[in-house]
Amino acid sequence: MAVYQDREAFIPYSRRDLIELCIRDGKLPDASLQKFRDFCSILVAYYHFKLHKKLEIFKESYAPFNPDIDTKSIVDCSYSQLIIMKNKVVENFQEILGQSNYYPISKASLERAFQKKSLIELKTDINFDDFEEIICYCRGDIYKTIKVKKFFQKIEKKIDIFERVALLIKFQSQKNVDSSEKLMEESNLIPSKIYLSLYKNIPKDDIEFLFPNLKISMTLKDRLMLAVPAIGAAVPLALKILPQFLLIISVIIFLTFGPSHIERFNLRVSPEDIKNMTGILIATLSLLVTLGGFCFKQYTQYKNKQIKFQKQVTETLFFQIIANNASVFQCLVDDAEEEECKEIILVYYHLLTSNTSLTPEQLDNKIEVWMEKKFDRKIDFDIDGPLNNLTQIKGKIISDSKNEDQIPDVSLLSYDENGCCQVLSMDNGKKLIDYIWDNLYY
Repeated sequence: MAVYQDREAFIPYSRRDLIELCIRDGKLPDASLQKFRDFCSILVAYYHFKLHKKLEIFKESYAPFNPDIDTKSIVDCSYSQLIIMKNKVVENFQEILGQSNYYPISKASLERAFQKKSLIELKTDINFDDFEEIICYCRGDIYKTIKVKKFFQKIEKKIDIFERVALLIKFQSQKNVDSSEKLMEESNLIPSKIYLSLYKNIPKDDIEFLFPNLKISMTLKDRLMLAVPAIGAAVPLALKILPQFLLIISVIIFLTFGPSHIERFNLRVSPEDIKNMTGILIATLSLLVTLGGFCFKQYTQYKNKQIKFQKQVTETLFFQIIANNASVFQCLVDDAEEEECKEIILVYYHLLTSNTSLTPEQLDNKIEVWMEKKFDRKIDFDIDGPLNNLTQIKGKIISDSKNEDQIPDVSLLSYDENGCCQVLSMDNGKKLIDYIWDNLYY
């Protein structure tokens, strides 16, 4: 099967729309249209039950690490049990993300993204050593045009965004990282808990906003804007002042304490020298005040930029958040149900209506071409997942005239001697899933 670097497995259309597209395709007989809808309904119901069971397992494993939990446990977990449960949470989180057609963002990719400029230019830093666990997945890598203010006008800018970003973080349990310990105190984060987040429409260059240990500081440009004018003014000032440093001290003493103190400190300065130096001193002080005012203005601009940046972070966390902690699992299970059912329906439909036998590779290509034609969008269809799922739907097709014990188990999808895929008819498929439903607890 072909693998594409510039395509995703995510199908950006609802399951209901996909079923209607299959029906409108014109390859199913009119008498079979309602039968196809009914088959899809019972298939979706089966997967809804199957994934709801997985959700309950998730919730049970996540309970000791849920920072929002409001119930108490009758038994405290041991340290070894917590390690096992934490690993299960991480494993389940990654598994359900894969089923939802998310793909992982590595730490190296995150670090590269952090180096890119945000819309507000500030230096950002995230210390990965603060985390015991960090998992970041995304889905829907698209470009979006936004308007940004530049000078006195608004210009259009094309930015790369992730339509969905899922994040799991757990801070170091032992307070062996100074920055992590300080962060815990400031944000009320609990090291023993696991924090889950699901976001929408996050610019790639702003993905660091999602991390609670984000630190911001001046860029090199900001530092130069403060340092260069100060150095530029200080150098000629120092060259002018240093040769007459003793005289300047005398003038300051004279203006502050009076002429009697000049003699007390044994400073040999004539009144004429003091008179000539007073103007220079006043000019120097004026220059220092002007320089200080400029530096203050530059620092104020930096602080305003910092406030604007923090406002953008707050807005991102508030308006772009979809779910937090336990509710993330609910959203992802819904996504997984939707994606897996869409993939299974597409595979079943194309095998059902194909005039020739198809190998998995041929089927994969056929579905991708069909989707490009229908959706006007190229998709990297994941053929292995739905084939495995259809193969695992296994049971008996009961006939009134036969004893159940004598009937062999069959799969909804099987392979012939040439490795080509074949599926049961809709009637037999419904009977098979009916049998599985009736024997779920046996």
